[in-house]
Amino acid sequence: MVDAILEVRDLRKSFGALAATDGISFELREGETHAIIGPNGAGKTTLISQLAGNLRPDAGSIRFAGEDVTRLSAPQRARKGFARSFQITSIYRDFSALDNVALAVQAHAGHSFRFWRPAREERELRDPARAMLEEVGLGARAEVLAANLAHGEQRQLEVAMALATRPRLLLLDEPVAGMGLEESQRMVQFLSGLKGRRTIILVEHDMDAVFTLADRVSVLVYGRIIASGAPAQVRANPEVRRAYLGEEA
Repeated sequence: MVDAILEVRDLRKSFGALAATDGISFELREGETHAIIGPNGAGKTTLISQLAGNLRPDAGSIRFAGEDVTRLSAPQRARKGFARSFQITSIYRDFSALDNVALAVQAHAGHSFRFWRPAREERELRDPARAMLEEVGLGARAEVLAANLAHGEQRQLEVAMALATRPRLLLLDEPVAGMGLEESQRMVQFLSGLKGRRTIILVEHDMDAVFTLADRVSVLVYGRIIASGAPAQVRANPEVRRAYLGEEA
């Protein structure tokens, strides 16, 4: 594939007799949004954990921007340009929304959190953090404690924190999980604005979000990709309809 920024080859991970990822291969172009869908237990979170560096594969390789990153840790991959949002929201609940994003800005700059207390007022941290909160629609909630944000707002905050690290690859693990209709529509609208400007791997159960956002969709079943292609092509695939989409197709 021309201009592939991510190349995954024969990725495998087993837990005892269970093959969570069983020979997964795909490529990702810069600026593309590639959705990974599949039923519960298909191996989606295992796959994204391997891509992020949180879980080491048993076999296979991951190349990013031409470099083999298979054995790099999650922090090392973050420095290469990976950023991940988690299925379960991961924020600092006792800090304000602004402080959360400023921490991400500080981490990207390579500074230690040990110096956070005197640094939290620095404009070079807070100004870009405010700009990122505005971008995700949380500008008016900057000073609110993260614990006091609505669930959908906490998901928006987590995406803002990921984007604040200026990633080359954004790994989104169910960004609309647990959201109400209005919240999920806002998140999908925001993510739509990133299309073409960010390179994204999206794991999501919400099929409306998937088929709105994705340039390409891969269907994972029992650790294997059974189909991959344009959203309309995947939606019409009889095997996919039987294995996963069912009536939702």
